[in-house]
Amino acid sequence: MKYVLMLLVLVFGTVGCQVKKQYHLGETEFQRELNAEYKDATTSPLKDEDRKTFEGLEFFKNDSTYVVKATLELKPDSKFVPMKTTTSRISEKRVYGILHFHLKGQSFKLNIYQDKELMTKEGYEDYLFLPFFDETSGEDSYGGGRYIDARIPSGNTMIIDFNKAYNPYCAYNDKYSCPIVPRENYIQTRIEAGVKAFKKH
Repeated sequence: MKYVLMLLVLVFGTVGCQVKKQYHLGETEFQRELNAEYKDATTSPLKDEDRKTFEGLEFFKNDSTYVVKATLELKPDSKFVPMKTTTSRISEKRVYGILHFHLKGQSFKLNIYQDKELMTKEGYEDYLFLPFFDETSGEDSYGGGRYIDARIPSGNTMIIDFNKAYNPYCAYNDKYSCPIVPRENYIQTRIEAGVKAFKKH
């Protein structure tokens, strides 16, 4: 009987550890993929000492409120201009269009950008870049703002899923060069979705 009880403790103890580990991996596919990327030494932006103790990024709770349908106002005549980065590197981008959307009864707009260099890379020809600041920036989320990856849509509407907002690599490691979010891409509301500010454990 004592042996059986010890076995049960071992089994449930193991299951408990697995549940805890699974929780840290994330509740959505996006969160799980990001956590796997950050844990893997070959793909992680984390410093070695941070990666060794890494147990998963902190996310706001996944919330469908922050999945919005936006109208895309195209800017076909916009020019590629230098976008400042956190280093001396210059990133050439143009305003591909302006996204108009409603969130929690308010109207907002954000510029969405096309990268000159990425346009020539296989698999990224239709890539669009959506950087933004919001009222969580510098508090619950990274002070430098966050990014969302997007693709050129077939029509004039786009779905913006703020639950997929992630931090620039510079939030984890100053060896990276990251585009600085333009001031015009500040939205005056709290976007309580996506990745939170990084806290070392």
